[in-house]
Parts: sequence; structure tokens; C-alpha cells
Amino acid sequence: MKSAVETLEPTKVKLTVEVTYDELKPSIDHAYEHIARDISIPGFRKGKVPPRIIDQRVGRPAVIEHAVNEGLSGFYAEAVRENDLRPMGQPEVEVTKVPGLVPGEETGELHFSAEVEVRPEVEVPALDGLKVTVDSPRVTDEDVEGRLDALRERFGTLVGVDRPAAEGDFVVIDLVAAIGDEQVDNVSGVSYQIGSGNMLAGLDEALTGLSAGETTSFETALAGGEHEGEQAQVTVTATTVKERQLPDADDDFAQLASEFDTLDELKDDLREQATTTKASNQAVQARDLLLEQLLAATDIPVPTGVVEAEVHRHLESENRLEDDEHRAEVTEQATTALRNQILLDTLAEKLEVKVSQGELVDYLVSASRQYGVDPNTFIQSLDQGGQIPAMVAEVARSKALALALREVTVTDADGGAVDLSEFIGSDEEDAAEEAAAQAAGGAADISSVADATDEADVLDEADTKA
Repeated sequence: MKSAVETLEPTKVKLTVEVTYDELKPSIDHAYEHIARDISIPGFRKGKVPPRIIDQRVGRPAVIEHAVNEGLSGFYAEAVRENDLRPMGQPEVEVTKVPGLVPGEETGELHFSAEVEVRPEVEVPALDGLKVTVDSPRVTDEDVEGRLDALRERFGTLVGVDRPAAEGDFVVIDLVAAIGDEQVDNVSGVSYQIGSGNMLAGLDEALTGLSAGETTSFETALAGGEHEGEQAQVTVTATTVKERQLPDADDDFAQLASEFDTLDELKDDLREQATTTKASNQAVQARDLLLEQLLAATDIPVPTGVVEAEVHRHLESENRLEDDEHRAEVTEQATTALRNQILLDTLAEKLEVKVSQGELVDYLVSASRQYGVDPNTFIQSLDQGGQIPAMVAEVARSKALALALREVTVTDADGGAVDLSEFIGSDEEDAAEEAAAQAAGGAADISSVADATDEADVLDEADTKA
């Protein structure tokens, strides 16, 4: 088989492929077998109709068409591998020449072309010259008091007050929404905390200053239902106003809310928690800042066809294909996500990231818990849908950022060096894990994950760990 690539755009190529008759012949033989099982010819058992009879009754062109349709995807995939292409969408295939249309003729070639959007070649900047500055890890007394107040709120009680409602108060409300003379919605006896902003725009302002038994009206866009987005006149009545009263911060509270006997012991524990959280936040912040730097320093052309296909799929699932404003939002989100993906995939190849089956299974089990699905069921569903390679790629992208962080200089706002090894690991740990993985059967190389991932082994390991 011969193949050649012509670059049409930075993110689009034309692949021209020539397949010899001998290479197509296994598909032709299979086409005869398949057709023989589907037709009935007097004097021949089903499945035993000879090719010459099929040529007479069905026609040689139909056989060749069947063979081409069957073999095309394999020839295309082989050409993609030979030319080291990374398709990001479905190809547009055109068959320009077919062989052997005349019965008995076993010569000629299959020629076809395929235009497809591909991952562009991008140059990721050198990592060892990059610097990232994250927030200081110092825990202040205010940090501890904030955690203590949050804990006190969990043990607080709501008490009715005889005053106008204010920020943070809980108000039990009756609400009626109308468009013109038509009432379109109403709720009664709903508790709402002023300032939470989780109901209707303008509700916080309307309730502030309202006492129990008082009513007011305001205009707003409805947030849900069949009239979502439409302007409505909303009438709201405050039936009761309550404030949260917090328990005193003392030794008695420490004993009530924790395993500690004194408030000082509780504060010491809260300080340790805050320290751990800030260290974890530093790792997340460093990762995000590094990604921002890499994106800013890298020219990444985005395949427009891939973006358009994703936007169409998203809007179609929401039944909002005609919503131009939402289309613009989704297009921006899809473009950003695709730029990130292209950058991280390139980074993963540059750093020669390998994903072990253990890392993959840990990721899948964690994801299954987020969705509240049994791990075995979740992994089997992904396997049946052919999504395992995509999951491996996702793990590799995350791992690539972690590996990249080891090569950049990370300091805090005070100028001190930041050690993120607890969160991103170390080269020594990776070397030990890779040795263990190779002893257990090897790791998946992300650059050829579609070929290297043994899905059956992945499922077997998932059964063991779940």
C-alpha cells in the first residue's frame, strides 16, 4: 500500500492512498462469503454459492463495493499510522478508482483520498526556564477563626427576629410570578437565605429590608420552566424572618463539635487543616498558572470543524440549535477546551508520558464514584463504547502537567521555594512505579494508546481493585 499526505491547512490534511489488488483480495473473498450467506440460489446450499454464480446473479461491481466498504477503514487507519497523523475528526473519503470490476479480472488498484482534520504540530516552550509564583502558605489567625466560625454555623440555630431582613438572614417566603395577566408560577413556604443568590435575580434586593408579613414586587427573568428567560413580575411575601445564632466559642463547644476537650486544642487542629488545605491549593494554583503560561507562549491553531461538530452536538442535546447567543458561549468553551487538549497531548508526548494500568484503573474508579456508579459497571460501559483510550489520554494530560511542574521553578509570594512532591510525585517514585509496572506486564505509551491498551486486562484489574 502506498500513501501520501498533502497539508491543506495547519489543522487539515489530504491523505491519498493506493491499495493493490492483492491487498484488497482478502476483503473481496470475505465479500463473496458474506453475500453467499445472504442469497438463495436454486441448486446451491446457503453459504455455498460459488463466486462465479454470485458474479452472474449479483454482479461483480456489487462484490467489489462490499469489499471496498469493508476494507476502507483498515486501509485508512494503516495510512494514518504510516504517516504519523493524529486525526481529531471523521475523514471525508472519496474513492477514485476501484479494481477488478470485470469477473475474472484480478488486477488494478483501489485508490481513495481522505480529507481529515488533525492535531497541529505545536512547539511547547522549554520548561526549565519557566517560573510560577503561588500564594503564601502562611496560616493566619483570621484563617483559623474563619474555619471556627464555619464550624459554629454547622451547630447554629435559627431564631425568629422582629426586625427587617438583612444579609445572611433566612426568610420563609411565598412567591408568585406573572407574565402580563397570566400567573405562570408560584411557590409557598420556601426558606431562602438572603445573599445566597440561588433563586431569582433581584430576590436578594427585594427581601432586604422586608419584615415578616410584608410584600413587595420586582421584575426579573425566570430561571426555569417553560418560560425560562422571559421577563416576569414577581410578588414575594416574607412570612417569617430568622437569623442564625451561633454557639459561643468555648471549651464546651469544642467538646460538642469535636474530639477535643479545649478550644485551644480545637484551634490547633483547625490550623493544621488550614495548613494542609493551603499546601494543596498551592499545587492546584501552580498547575493552573503553568497551563496559562504554556498556552500564552504557544501558538495553537484549532481545527474549526472539530469545534463546530462539538458545538452542534452540545446544542442538539439541549434542543437549542437556534440559540445564537448560547452557540457563541459554547463555541468559546469548546475552542478553549480543544486548545488545552492539543497543548497537553503535545506536552505528554514531549515528556514521554506513560500511563500504567494501575493509574488508569484508579482514575476510572474515582470517576465512577463521582457519578455514583458501580466501578465495574462504569468501566465495562466505557469499554463497550470504545472510550478506554480517551480515558488513558485524560490521565496522561493530567500526568503531563504534574511532570512539567517538576521542571519549572515554583516559589511562593514570600520568595520561598515550594515543594510540591507530595502532590505531583518525584522522578524516583516514578522510576520505582515503572519498574513495578514492567514487572507486572508493562505500561501504556500514550503516543500509541489505541494500540497499546489491552482493554481486557484493564477490566480484569478493575474487578480485582473494585
